[in-house]
Amino acid sequence: MKTQIIKIDKNKPDIEDVAYCAKIIRNGGLVIFPTETVYGIACDYYNEKAVERLREVKKRSEGKPFSILIAQADLISNYTSISSNVMYKIIDAFWPGPLTIVVPGRKGEPTIGVRMPNHPVALQLIVEAQCSIAAPSANIEGNPPPTTCEEALKDLDSLVDVAIDSGVSDIGRGSTVVSLVDDKPVILREGSISKEQIEKVAGKKTILFVCTGNSCRSVMAEYILKSRIGGKKDVEVLSAGTNVFVDASASAETIAVLKEEGLDASKHISRPINSIMLKKADLIFVMTSLHRSQILERAPEVEQRVYLLKEFISEYPGAKGDKDIPDPMGGSYPSYKHCISTIKEAINKIIDLI
Repeated sequence: MKTQIIKIDKNKPDIEDVAYCAKIIRNGGLVIFPTETVYGIACDYYNEKAVERLREVKKRSEGKPFSILIAQADLISNYTSISSNVMYKIIDAFWPGPLTIVVPGRKGEPTIGVRMPNHPVALQLIVEAQCSIAAPSANIEGNPPPTTCEEALKDLDSLVDVAIDSGVSDIGRGSTVVSLVDDKPVILREGSISKEQIEKVAGKKTILFVCTGNSCRSVMAEYILKSRIGGKKDVEVLSAGTNVFVDASASAETIAVLKEEGLDASKHISRPINSIMLKKADLIFVMTSLHRSQILERAPEVEQRVYLLKEFISEYPGAKGDKDIPDPMGGSYPSYKHCISTIKEAINKIIDLI
């Protein structure tokens, strides 16, 4: 029986067509589908019969594993037990995109390849399938990987259940494959993302400041530290908030006190913390012990990298060991001036760590 072909516009995917194809995968079938690199074949990774059929269709040897596709970057933790911040730096920089990460497996596999594609149809298919997707290129082993549905069907017509046709793949070559099995990135296959790009991202130090709304304290800290390090390209300085729900600018008072320091924060937009941001950071500085607790609830593995910013300054008279930097929001202008003075003193002490 010839393979059924379904045309799906990559810019406006028809959800019913995608759901139909996803159901075939979920029920043990094989589906050719597009990605930004090349066309692939999808099946349920944990369905032994489906995987065996996929191996037979591709004529792939028993010892060569299949990679998994995911639709959210933080789902990589479902497939590996490692929490290397180098891994999270790399996926934060290049996912979704043409990069496959090879990591130690969690469910009995010695290693597993994981990728988050940058293609609307592929991402929707992964979500709708509701299972782990094995997805090698849609060709018989040894043949060139296809960049169109038509090319894929030259090898695979009648061998798979459905083929999604979404036009020509944008990149037209396989993903870059990076092994993080030994933590340090090793390039196994270079694609459109180069070895130099990977090494640059992996070698960059990330400093994260966290407060509540990312409109006052952490903004002051971010802009002050950036000014102190003088545009060093191997250091990334970020700020975020534990309770950010909508985009907002820095407070008027924060903008004003930073302007007095010769710094322009008028274009700052608040952002919430997320697990990728936390896990990629080398150092996380928080304003209060509550912020530290909130971070560790979300990402307990970063415990050794989280510090109260005020730990790095001498005690003020009468402070009685209080290491929190109070929120100036709603307070007087002098309270903002006192806050930025405290933050400046702490940052002067942590420069050597950076």
